[in-house]
Order: sequence, then C-alpha cells, then structure tokens
Amino acid sequence: MSQRTRQGTPTPQTIPPGGAPAPERVEAPDGRRLGLTLGMLVLPMYVALGAPSVALPAIGRALAVPFGATAWILAAWSLTSALAMPVAGRLLVRWSPFHVLVTGVVALTAGSVVAGAGPTLSVVIVGRLIGGAGAGATVIAVFAAATALPGRQRIRALGIIAAASATASGCGTLLGGAVTAWLGWRAVLAIPVLALPLLLAALPSRRALTRSGGGERNGSTGRLDVVGAAVLSVLAGSLITLLQAHSVGLPAPVTLVVAAAGALAAGGLWWRVRSTPDGFVPRRVIASRGFLAAGLIGGTVFAGYYGVLFRAPPLIEQATGGGPLEAGVLLVPAAACSVPAGRLVGTLTDRFTGWQVSAGLAALTVVGVLVVAIFTVPVPIVVGTALTVCGFAGAQAVLVSLAPDLVAADDRDTAQGLLNFMNALGGGIGPAAVAGLSGIVPAPVALAVLAALPLAGLVLSLTRRPTADGRPEPDVTRGSPR
Repeated sequence: MSQRTRQGTPTPQTIPPGGAPAPERVEAPDGRRLGLTLGMLVLPMYVALGAPSVALPAIGRALAVPFGATAWILAAWSLTSALAMPVAGRLLVRWSPFHVLVTGVVALTAGSVVAGAGPTLSVVIVGRLIGGAGAGATVIAVFAAATALPGRQRIRALGIIAAASATASGCGTLLGGAVTAWLGWRAVLAIPVLALPLLLAALPSRRALTRSGGGERNGSTGRLDVVGAAVLSVLAGSLITLLQAHSVGLPAPVTLVVAAAGALAAGGLWWRVRSTPDGFVPRRVIASRGFLAAGLIGGTVFAGYYGVLFRAPPLIEQATGGGPLEAGVLLVPAAACSVPAGRLVGTLTDRFTGWQVSAGLAALTVVGVLVVAIFTVPVPIVVGTALTVCGFAGAQAVLVSLAPDLVAADDRDTAQGLLNFMNALGGGIGPAAVAGLSGIVPAPVALAVLAALPLAGLVLSLTRRPTADGRPEPDVTRGSPR
C-alpha cells in the first residue's frame, strides 16, 4: 500500500540510484517507541472503564440515589466512547491523528472534571458522557497513528498498545478500590484527567503523527452525514439501554419506547446505507469482504472480556470475604498476562493468518468465560479472567491491524472508526448483558449465556477468512466520504 500524502505533495515511492535517502525513510517512526508513547496515553481511558465500578456504592450513598441508578455511570462512558469512534474516523479524513488526539484528550479531561465535581447524579452522568466521547476519539487517533506504520512496525506498536489497554482495564478494580479508600469516589471519576499531562509525552512524536494523518483526500471537504450518525447513535444507545433496563429498574412504558426507537433506528440505518452509499456508514466499507466479520469477532471477544471483568471482582469478594481492594490485588496477575499476549501476537501473525489467530483468541475467551462461570474459588476465577485478558489484548492488536487490508486505502480511517465502534459496543454489551441477566437467572447462568458471544466470534473466524489480496483498490470516481 502506498504511503498517503497531503494533496499536492507527492512522495516518491523509490529512492533514485545514488541519491540521498528519502526523508520519509530516515524519519520513519519506530513501532516500539511510538507504541510505548501511545500506550501511555490510553492508560487513563481504560482504567476509567473498570475503576468506577467499585466506587458505585459510595457514589449512591453520597448522592442519595438508588444503587441501580449508578449503573448509568458505566453505561454513559461506554456508549459515547463507542459512538465517538466512527465520528473520529470521519474527522481523520480532514485532520491528522495528532489534531484528533488533542481534541479527544481535551474533551476527556473536561468531562472527567465535570464528573468528579458533579453535585448530582445527572451532572456526573453528563461528565461521563463528555469524557467517554473524548476517550473514543483519543483511541481512534492512537490506532490511526499505529496502523499508518508499515507491516511489522504496525503489529509491534499495536501489540504494545493492546497490552497497555488490557493491563490498565484489568488493574482498574485495584486502582479504583485504592483511590476510593484513600481519596474518595470523586478522585476515581477524575482519574482520566491524567491523560492531559501524558499528552506531553506524545509531543516528540507530533511530526510522525501529523505525517500519518489523513490530510485532504478525495472530497474531504464533504459534510458529515448527520442523519447517518444520528440513527447509528440511537440504535447503539437503545441496545445498551434495553440490556440494562432490568438492572436499573427502567419502567415498562419507557422500555417499550426505547425498544421502538431502536427498531426505527435499525430501519433508518438500513435505509441510509442503501440511499447514501458515501454516508456516515459507507456501503462499500461494510460490504468489503470480511469487514463485518472482523467487527463482529472483535465485539464478541470484547463482550466476553468486559463481562468477566464486571463479574469477577464481586465473585472474588464473595469467595474470600474481602473487599474491592483485595479483589483488585488478586486480579493483578490476570491483568499482567496482557503484556506477553500483546507481544506474542506479533510472533503468531508471522506464522498464521490474522483470522486463524483471532479464532484462537476467541476460543481462549470462551474458555475463560466458562471457567469464571463454573468455579467459585479465587484461583480458577483469576485463571479464567487471565484467559479473557489474553483474548482481549490479542484480538485488539490483530483485528485493528487486519482492518486496513480489508478496504481501499482511502477508506482506512473510516473503517478503523467503524471497527472500533463495533469493538467498543461489544465491550458495553458484555457487562450490560451480565447485569441484566443476573436479575433473572443465577450469575453462573448469565456468564454461560455470555460465552455464546465469543463462541459466535470463533465460528466467524473459522468460516470467514478473506485474503488480503481481495482488498478493493481506491476508486478515483468515488463520491466524497462524509
């Protein structure tokens, strides 16, 4: 795939004999160094997924609201984070990853300040909505910068980022318990503010991030498809809300309205994709062979991991009679498994196809979810969680790296946004499904049902294996991306 360049500034594809090396080759960023820089940036965002869960009882007491209502603190973050990803992918058509990164970190910081200082639950949720949107944009910018690297450097950077994200989310319970005990629940909600000083670490890589950006390409001045973005947002929001309706005590009339809105949004999205091929969800991207399969596989693996991450701490607390801090300490070895998993995935992709590796990772996730569902003692629960951590960290690196080979070069950023949207939406579906089912069936049964999702991902990995040479070529007559 040729390197993308800004309009009017062509980049030579070869080095003339005897000539000086092209600047792009001399200044090409190292995958390990860029991965470490970007991996640090995602740490606060992934900690913010799990850390608040142990603070919810304290938040409910402090704000005088029912415990069930505090579940929206988790759901709000997951929802807007998922929705911001395809929007950020569209912005990358016009902006460089660095500009999207700065915008995301600023929104993340502002929202976390509002959430940490909120005097009421409504204000806290508004802050989490803003912070989640910033987190989604930041994650897309990070992955856009990493996937712009050439083959081996790309998978190396993505492996480091995946290891950092899995470690941060796995240690979120430990950090959340410690911060709640020592500094209070407001400090837990403000943890993502740490992304702002960490942004300074990315400044030395600003030139590489800017060069990797989308720049002006093929009609980049087109307007955003607001209708397409709106129907996708309503569909995702309705799905998350319905899954959590029972756990948060949503009244039946409201649940019916939400279900109707979701059904209308699904129909509207189908109509929009057919009537506006270059809209917010481009038909050519989702029709690319293997793209939807990759998104569904990632979403099911994320659902399994986050469902276990939601359920494992209280199971350990039950088994040991300890508190959230003790549960967090016991889960540290599971979180640490993300580091070798992120590094090993690069070696595996040298020997196997990305689809074969994703099948193995989905299988690990299925086994991990079932182990946590079956056993009630701490060691097997930690082992099962570790298996899902490996699945999460590996799948994130493999599928994000695979996405550019499934679509045309000009659609790469849009595809990354939509793929990460499906992954993040799966991450929200997992805990919501477990929470909703746990009020109806025993927790082990809820986790066993959850295992069906990564099992479906395993089947997809084994049956849908498109080859990289099937990637569509850029079409100069294509309409402008929206």
